[in-house]
Amino acid sequence: MASLEECRAAVGKVSERIMEVDPADRRKHIAERTVSLTVTDLDAVFDMRLTEDGLQDVVERGTDAAARRAQVGISVSSDDLVALSEDRLDFAKAMFGGRVKLDASFGDLMRLRKLL
Repeated sequence: MASLEECRAAVGKVSERIMEVDPADRRKHIAERTVSLTVTDLDAVFDMRLTEDGLQDVVERGTDAAARRAQVGISVSSDDLVALSEDRLDFAKAMFGGRVKLDASFGDLMRLRKLL
């Protein structure tokens, strides 16, 4: 099981990868969204905003703390989050294999798949 610190670093890596995408492609595929990332085995949630400038305003909370419903919800184990951030695990395979659960509109799914 990865630590909470490793999960924080993984979120940072994902944000950096978003910033590596060509700015024109980011404008085309990113609509600003609120994101809630639940790390299932650590009972932790990272709330953030997905923007053209990466993941912004990342705030950590416990799963029992109340929060507004995010437009995009992701649930994943700590080890899988770290593996995804390091490109050791393919997002689509993880999602279809049940290792990542995604709660988003169809339009958001179509836009996000271009970035992940």
